[in-house]
Amino acid sequence: MTATKKQKDAVLTPLELRVMQVLWEHGAGTVAEVQAELGGELAYTTVQTMLNVLVRKGKARRQQEGRAFRYDAAVSRERATGSAVGDLVRRMFGGSPEALLMAMVDSRQISAAELAELAAKLTAAEEAAAKKDKERA
Repeated sequence: MTATKKQKDAVLTPLELRVMQVLWEHGAGTVAEVQAELGGELAYTTVQTMLNVLVRKGKARRQQEGRAFRYDAAVSRERATGSAVGDLVRRMFGGSPEALLMAMVDSRQISAAELAELAAKLTAAEEAAAKKDKERA
């Protein structure tokens, strides 16, 4: 599998994301249950196709239950979020997280106060990780 193919499979389309959100929020379900949680606006076969695509991509699993399959999330919301953000940074900002932050500042999607708060949280997380590493040693 090429890197491009792997990257493509790592990214969730908007419809795949909606289906995954159902699995994350409501747990495992059959096609009919997932369709109902989506508000019934999509055809049964569309939901079935999306679930099977997610299985192929390794984002969901399925297990036979009687005549139907029960699908559940194979990746956490956090892991999927990390993949999506990483893809965005690579494609839109040349791999530069700083460029992403500056774009958010320039478009007023994040303020200096919010950045300062994030910096404090980052420092605290780094200190906690260092302490944990020291305790293990």
